[in-house]
Amino acid sequence: MSDPAPRPVLEVEGLVKSFRKGGQTIEVLRGVDLVLREGEITGILGASGAGKSTFLHIVGGLDAPTAGTVLVGGEDIFRFSEQKLSAFRNQKVGFVFQMHYLLSEFTCIENVMIPGIISGEDRKRVAQRAEYILDRVGLSSRMEHRPGELSGGEQQRAAVARALVNDPDIVLADEPTGNLDSVTARSVEDLFLELNSEMKTTFLVVTHEKFHARFVIRNGSLDPEE
Repeated sequence: MSDPAPRPVLEVEGLVKSFRKGGQTIEVLRGVDLVLREGEITGILGASGAGKSTFLHIVGGLDAPTAGTVLVGGEDIFRFSEQKLSAFRNQKVGFVFQMHYLLSEFTCIENVMIPGIISGEDRKRVAQRAEYILDRVGLSSRMEHRPGELSGGEQQRAAVARALVNDPDIVLADEPTGNLDSVTARSVEDLFLELNSEMKTTFLVVTHEKFHARFVIRNGSLDPEE
């Protein structure tokens, strides 16, 4: 008897996003469907301005769609109260952006702890979790350094650790290697693959660079384009 399919973490149905500009309606997303299952790495590859970031922001509850649903555990997140939606963003989703958005006045570990503190977790437990994740992403010796003392790759690894500290159901990564050189970008991509393999972390990654999408393509989530 075959193993059951992994459970859906996220189900997107008929997603539409449009804007009014100069008397015209601009359609950014047109009826997008997606099922993301536990433990998958899924990539979205497209040109700049194609709506990838808009899609990711809607899926993460940062923006609302014009039409369609985003289902988590069978519930439409846009029917949540503002308080429940805020808790969803904090506890169920980890965000990694092209810019690391680390706070310069805090140390590396303090930055990583922020989501856990916001969620009301015991500070000691959050610190222990942050230390574990920072060690896992190769920053155990950099915990007390401030962002300005870290390299670009280290800053992005710290951002990944921050995204993971609340043990989210899914990590949404928006051009996560866009500001990195090719060698450093590859190390961050390898980190995603390692975390997916060892911790079963689910990733949804958007990028406009075919080079940076190949680590997702190798895992069967994208069809390579010639």
